[in-house]
Amino acid sequence: MVESKEVPSLKSMMNQMLTLDISSQYGSCMPLSNMRIGMNIHNIELRPGQGGKLVRAAGTSAKILTEPNRSARYCEIRLPSGEKRLIDKRCQATIGVVSNPGHGTKKLRKAGQSRWLGIRPTVRGVAMNPVDHPHGGGEGKSKSSGKHGQVSRTPWGKPTKSGYKTARTKKRKI
Repeated sequence: MVESKEVPSLKSMMNQMLTLDISSQYGSCMPLSNMRIGMNIHNIELRPGQGGKLVRAAGTSAKILTEPNRSARYCEIRLPSGEKRLIDKRCQATIGVVSNPGHGTKKLRKAGQSRWLGIRPTVRGVAMNPVDHPHGGGEGKSKSSGKHGQVSRTPWGKPTKSGYKTARTKKRKI
């Protein structure tokens, strides 16, 4: 008696290959050398075996720019900030994008909610008294205290936006 073997269809074979190929699955963690160019990754190690340090915030991902399986020791990665960084290809990373992309756009409902997050109230220097801040005092909404043309200062009196003046005030006469 001869048993007939069924030949699997091409479509089912391709389906099996895709599911077996671990490098194409989201959430897989592996060294950068096993990944392909253009993949979105997150939770990237800085040194092999150290644990994920980069790209861990909600909704973020980095992109592999250079082919990791080349002879070079490092592969180039573009971080969410736009910075390009060389990372050892033995370092591990997770494929995909971190979940909850709408986290940063969430609107706070009331003032107490920002306090729960540890954010303290910010009071403008112009709204303070002269003893509390260099911008304080004056009549109405004055931008400077006392004399006009005063540069913006920190609460401790150091110049903040324009820095210290370095040019001479008057030209020397010959």
